[in-house]
Amino acid sequence: MKTENAILEKSYAFAIRIVKLYRYLTEKKNEYVLSKQLLRSGTSIGANVEEGIGGQSEKDFLTKLNIAYKEARETKYWLRILRDTGYLSPKESKAIIEDCDEILKIVTAILNTVKKKLNY
Repeated sequence: MKTENAILEKSYAFAIRIVKLYRYLTEKKNEYVLSKQLLRSGTSIGANVEEGIGGQSEKDFLTKLNIAYKEARETKYWLRILRDTGYLSPKESKAIIEDCDEILKIVTAILNTVKKKLNY
């Protein structure tokens, strides 16, 4: 039985980083509005992946992974806003934006594979 799932593990680890970044932004930078948006979208990625894996059908899986993809795009947007407004330095934001890009690439590959399988 295979228990390792790359997107599940990566999206969970990413959510942990987002929670820690949220804590940093609120406690050290006194930023509450943008960071709350980041927290919601950044933790939603993994939640939707988890829900998709537990879905009742491949179509249900596809729907949840599409939501995860959109949440990852939104998360990248908030990270860029935080960087470009000075709440995060380019150095502070570089690795987490790269991780977000990696999640986007993995989810895109999964979506393309499932769509091909389902003839979408």
